[in-house]
Amino acid sequence: FFFQPRIGPARGARTMAPKRTPTDDPAGADAKKAKAATSTLAEDKKDFLEVFTQLRSELVQAEKDDGQVTIAVEWIDRMVEYNVPHGKLNRGLAVVDGMRALLPEGVSADLMFRAQVVGWCIEWLQAAFLVWDDIMDESVTRRGQPCWYKSAGVDMNAINDGLVLECQIYTMLKRHCKVLPCYADLLEMFHDVTFRTASGQLIDLITAPIGVVDLSKYTEEAYMRIVTYKTAFYSFYLPAASAMHLAGIADTAAYAKAEEICKLLGQFFQIQDDYLDCYGDPEVIGKIGTDIQDNKCGWLVVQALKKCDASQRKVIEDNYGKKDKACEKAIKALYVDLDLEAIYRTYEEMSYQKLKAIIEDQTLLPHHLFGAMLTKIYKREK
Repeated sequence: FFFQPRIGPARGARTMAPKRTPTDDPAGADAKKAKAATSTLAEDKKDFLEVFTQLRSELVQAEKDDGQVTIAVEWIDRMVEYNVPHGKLNRGLAVVDGMRALLPEGVSADLMFRAQVVGWCIEWLQAAFLVWDDIMDESVTRRGQPCWYKSAGVDMNAINDGLVLECQIYTMLKRHCKVLPCYADLLEMFHDVTFRTASGQLIDLITAPIGVVDLSKYTEEAYMRIVTYKTAFYSFYLPAASAMHLAGIADTAAYAKAEEICKLLGQFFQIQDDYLDCYGDPEVIGKIGTDIQDNKCGWLVVQALKKCDASQRKVIEDNYGKKDKACEKAIKALYVDLDLEAIYRTYEEMSYQKLKAIIEDQTLLPHHLFGAMLTKIYKREK
């Protein structure tokens, strides 16, 4: 079901949608502008989570209205609460940040609410991907709790739950964004980004299947294709382009520039993730790193293969991708010998400076649209 991304103008650009309720903006536009100017991340997150509560309630009520059996309604409610709202919420909040960057004169309460809904749709998509990814990777923990499929009574029901989460995205978009001129653009973009992410996941799975180690497949080219498609499009381009469509941005060159920058941001982010999987504190990152045992084509092993000698390559061949703590320890010791942590620190700083320069040099879009994303991920520990 591949849809080409629509990068042209949102239909009827910059047309504000009707108010959601009569009480949406009681203090008037000036108060909303002041609040937007002084809003903090904590306030944004609080407001954002309140929208989650509303969306969750609407989805549950829709199941009841459709005559769904009680045990299924309760299951869906628990499944949504378990999987959706407990991450950092950076993807969803990036839509909120993006609206302020693109419409500095002020964003109406109604349009901001719809932006929050779209932000939550991205978080729902993230939740579906993680439910499926944890099954495929045989992961144990996620966000500081057992993976959903590891929860009591869930098991492979989680496959269907991931599909339910994905379908709920389009229920929410239809309910809250159908009146918007950019509705079709949003639908096509969500479908396209989902397809691209699945393509990246496919390469990830067939390049390094669990239990089958073929180091010849662990190339820089394969790795960058995986991270660009598996991470960059849904984690960075989707939030930025969603805000652009909602704000009525029409310039195709602006969308092309956004994609260019977001690809680099996504690559930077995923390389950080690979580093944290090995070096991060599980109590901080919220999961137990499994990339070495899972035979992942990750940044660290690709760098190790580029730098190692014949004897060190033999260590990788003998120990990588084994469900064995001693083998994992041997790989980590090799990473220390190769000084991969220092190589990562150098990469991190150089990539940050490169991204900063690209963002500041372009004139098509406000720098803050991407600068806020970069600031959040630079030197992150989780």
